Amino acid sequence: MESPIVIGKRKKSAFINKVMEILPQGGNLNLCLTCGACASGCPAAGLEGMDPRKFLRMAALGLDEEIAKTNWVWMCSMCQRCTYVCPMNIDISGLVFEARKLTPREDRPKGILGSCDMALRNSSCSAMGAAPDDFQFVVEDVVEEVRETQPGWENLEAPVDKQGAEFFVSQNSREPVTEPDEMIPLWKILHLAGVDWTYSTTGWGGENYCMFLADDENWKKIAKMSLDSAKDLGAKVYLNTECGHSTFSIWKGQQKYGIETDLEIAPMVRYYAKWIREGKLKVNSDWNKDLKIRFTVQDPCNQIRKSFKDELADDLRFVVKAVVGEENFVDMTPNKSNNFCCGGGGGFLQSGFTDARRAYGQIKFDQIMATGADYVVTPCHNCHAQIHDLAEHHEADYHTLHLWTLVALSLGILGENEREYLGDDLKEVWLPGEPGTPDPFAKK
Repeated sequence: MESPIVIGKRKKSAFINKVMEILPQGGNLNLCLTCGACASGCPAAGLEGMDPRKFLRMAALGLDEEIAKTNWVWMCSMCQRCTYVCPMNIDISGLVFEARKLTPREDRPKGILGSCDMALRNSSCSAMGAAPDDFQFVVEDVVEEVRETQPGWENLEAPVDKQGAEFFVSQNSREPVTEPDEMIPLWKILHLAGVDWTYSTTGWGGENYCMFLADDENWKKIAKMSLDSAKDLGAKVYLNTECGHSTFSIWKGQQKYGIETDLEIAPMVRYYAKWIREGKLKVNSDWNKDLKIRFTVQDPCNQIRKSFKDELADDLRFVVKAVVGEENFVDMTPNKSNNFCCGGGGGFLQSGFTDARRAYGQIKFDQIMATGADYVVTPCHNCHAQIHDLAEHHEADYHTLHLWTLVALSLGILGENEREYLGDDLKEVWLPGEPGTPDPFAKK
């Protein structure tokens, strides 16, 4: 049973005044009906004896000291599902963001703090500390190896600091630092679609843990550095890698801090769908006609509910159905903007509260198991890490995939060394050059 809220003599709440100042509409806590809709659909409800409704009442009552003492504000992923179901549209996640500031910066979770500070140490904006020259070396080394070892890809490019390219592409540091082969499928996709694109040696890091740290000054600094890098190269579109919080931190950061830019800020999935519809990516689901392997998708909160809404969720499903076969797709319930957060966001993966994170993820794990899917497609790095970890923790037999892996497989271009997250059932399906695999370079 949760402990009751005990109210003694209180100091005037500076926290609530700050919230009302920053969130004059969403922060109007007096609108709360105490209906419990927020708590009933929150995966973090019950952790630390807290839930969104109790947290909201504590804030309204001015219990700043009690809020500052609870770890719950670091267990809430700020996914905004509470706001989505709230009849009064109260922005509880915005309140949690401000509540994180009640903890002195140096006392905030070391994993999040370290990732934020690491990104500030060099112009890459890489939370894993990859310096500009290191990133360029890895990209050039990997693309050269593909040219030399994979027939048909002798002209593959992964440009860095190319002036005048239409698309600036961000890259999560996880790939160049620990999984460089995972970059290759995306490069091949961009090549076949005829995309004029570039990386940059500065501002390429597709992550922003200063946002999770509730560090406004440095969230803005990293977002601006990245956007300025794209602008300096003359790009027209800032194309975010498959990473939910990377997408949101740039999209929301530009609005929140009034960063001047003429760039279109777009998620990668939107353009996958566009290029498929335009016939630039001739995907094919024939590989799965007889196998009948089942797929479901995770809707990244930061890319869908918090930013691009159901339009992007529909694009995600369009792409997956196009590459695996509509009959082999099974959706989660609920889904799209109403889907549950997996628990990987909000800095939860870096906060150090592993048991709480897995308890939070129980709802997502149950959702996945109910679909009976063999694979979960997650166009988001934090979702990928959390859902993969949940499978290992529960000893489940589903696999977790980036979307670029499936798109490349369906095009017949997924190399043997680019199948790290595929199960044995797909390890040898449509290997390039093998009989039955479509030739992407064949003249039609």
